[in-house]
Amino acid sequence: MPMTDVKMFAPANVFRDGLSGLVVFLVALPLCLGVAVASGADPFTGLLAGIVGGLVVGILSGSHTSVSGPAAGLTAVVATEIGALGTYEAFLAAVVLAGILQLGLGVIKAGFLAEYFPTSVIKGLLAAIGVILILKQIPHLFGHDTDIEGEMSFNQPDNENTFTELWATLTDLHAGAMAVGLVSLVILFFWHRWKWASRVGMPAALFVVILGVVATLLLRKLGGEWMIGKSHLVEVPRAGSAAEFASFLHFPDWGILSSPRVYRSALTIGLVATLETLLNLEAVDRIDPKRRISPPNRELLAQGAGNIASGMIGGLPVTSVIVRSSVNIQTGNVTKLSTIFHGALLLLCVGFIPHILNLIPLASLAAILIYTGYKLAAPKLMKEMWARGRTQFLPFVVTVLAIVLTDLLIGIIIGLGTALAFILYSNLRAPVRTVREEHIGGDVIRIELGNQVSFLNKASLGETLLSLKRGDQVLFDARATDYMDPDVEDMLLEFDRVTGPARGIDVSLLGFRGSEALSDKIRFVDTSTSEVQKELSPEDVLRLLHAGNERFRTGKRLSRDFGRQKDATADGQFPLAVLLSCIDSRTPAELVFDLGLGDIFSVRIAGNVAKEKVFGSIEYSCAVAGAKLVVVMGHTRCGAVTSSVKLFEADKSALEATGCGNLDALVRNIQRSVHKEDFPDHELSGEELSELADRVARRNVLATLQAIREQSDVLRGLSNRHEILLCGAMYDVKGGGVEFFDEAGQPLDLTEPEAAAPKKALPGAV
Repeated sequence: MPMTDVKMFAPANVFRDGLSGLVVFLVALPLCLGVAVASGADPFTGLLAGIVGGLVVGILSGSHTSVSGPAAGLTAVVATEIGALGTYEAFLAAVVLAGILQLGLGVIKAGFLAEYFPTSVIKGLLAAIGVILILKQIPHLFGHDTDIEGEMSFNQPDNENTFTELWATLTDLHAGAMAVGLVSLVILFFWHRWKWASRVGMPAALFVVILGVVATLLLRKLGGEWMIGKSHLVEVPRAGSAAEFASFLHFPDWGILSSPRVYRSALTIGLVATLETLLNLEAVDRIDPKRRISPPNRELLAQGAGNIASGMIGGLPVTSVIVRSSVNIQTGNVTKLSTIFHGALLLLCVGFIPHILNLIPLASLAAILIYTGYKLAAPKLMKEMWARGRTQFLPFVVTVLAIVLTDLLIGIIIGLGTALAFILYSNLRAPVRTVREEHIGGDVIRIELGNQVSFLNKASLGETLLSLKRGDQVLFDARATDYMDPDVEDMLLEFDRVTGPARGIDVSLLGFRGSEALSDKIRFVDTSTSEVQKELSPEDVLRLLHAGNERFRTGKRLSRDFGRQKDATADGQFPLAVLLSCIDSRTPAELVFDLGLGDIFSVRIAGNVAKEKVFGSIEYSCAVAGAKLVVVMGHTRCGAVTSSVKLFEADKSALEATGCGNLDALVRNIQRSVHKEDFPDHELSGEELSELADRVARRNVLATLQAIREQSDVLRGLSNRHEILLCGAMYDVKGGGVEFFDEAGQPLDLTEPEAAAPKKALPGAV
């Protein structure tokens, strides 16, 4: 959905985005401080980055939902580069250069890289962030606030980690903070179930923050162990004057530009920030209920401008941040105005009312983040990934564990590696799909090549080629192939020109449009010829029709080159069968029996009835053109039969009912299969009428077969001499299957003769 499709300043949208931006601001505030502390920088640098992420990136971004700011995933990089460059001011120069690099990536449209991240890894990222939020915020929920900002890495200073923090929480509970946190969590989980909550007119997250501030003030009066002290509250740096506020700012040291080390730092910061932004952008779009798509190249331009601005005034690097973005979505934002509003609030409140912000309990914010984490790592997501099979579930689980136990970027790399391993394994196991197709002229082994055929596929493809036997007809189908490794192309070229002919294997090629050495050619017979027609018996033709219908019914139709068949049949045709069927648009015989051009004659008339002209067409098909099989095919839910039954019941003619006088002869022909005893004493229901019409349609087929035998001396003689076979069929328009039966209505035996040699399956055959 383009940004122009959304009215940012519509009153309803401004109100909703304002509330959403307020909640995002409250969540972003401690996170900005926490990332700065974890990075070894002044806390105020995190707030500056949050302001830039909201205002600069928010204004320039094309995303409805993404919120940018200092990211936990960059803490290790930032700490390392500050140490390597010696001063924070030198580090700021690297941040500006990293922003310039991101601008360049946006200009060359490098955002396409986001398309290459597997779904399992993206969902693993979301779930991992959810798990981390829950684990990291549980201590704050109970008032254990030694790690005040709750930064996102698993390992912490002083040999501590997330699990040791959870253990320490058991002996460091704070009654007041715990009460606020638990009540806030209950409100968040049950907010949507309470009728009164819908009348409050604010998001649940904002309600619990206000409740937390009120509780802080009340508990101060109560005093004692219930009082929520400074160590359990948000702590925003306070400036006593404008001059003191200006002293918080830092500026780049441009003298460092003469050192090669600053460019290496800029490259590291720029690439890591770009990767994290693209990952988060992809992930956030997946949880957006409106399914809006954020333009990645525009986002890179916005992030580049943001990092230049942040570096110029002393802020940390910024990226798209999934925690804040998730809160933005879950509080019902409409446009990017919520992101801009959160940045403006950071600027105004940090500058003018930090004392009010410092009344917000960390337990209230912890409850919001735990609820957000639950939404990201919901049990239904685990079930969904499990249902997709191990190739999706294992990379998902590995990504979750790797991110939780290491950090964001290392975990993503491990997850990508796992997904890549499954892709490679899948290619090694089944680079091709082998299908045995039953064409008119005999079986053809079709080898479907994959979309990407690399050198890794050579061994498995070679094994498939070795399994082919003398006399086989093989078709290499490359219609779905976008890339083929030259080594694989050489292997197929040698098999086509040398190995195949030497082993007595006929090789056909299809879809090799981009190859200079290989060109399309079809060497097998895929349409009826004089030789094929003479060789097949009526029973063989019947089995071919049955097999074709099975392919049609199961969606496994043969691959056909209709252009080649058009050329092959231009000078003549040798049909194997003639089908008398209804004109109903749902019953085209060539499709129902998966046949090609020139394979059958098709006679179509409403209700598949037979009169003199129809007899003449069928006689010509068999006596002159050489067809071996005559099939009269009716079908379920036949309109002609149903109308004839209704007219019989109403005792009306077609002329009276429709005004079409020429229909009377056709209707009377069908009505020979309708009997008075078919009708009950009551009026037929819709289901009863449908069942009766299907019974009459079957009788009508048998009546037509009888008429053919009685009124055509030619066809009766051919049948008596076993030169042709007369049979009936009923096609189910709902299921797609065809039932064949003889002239007495008995099912026909369609099994292969016992003498037929069994067909050996190939590796990967289906």
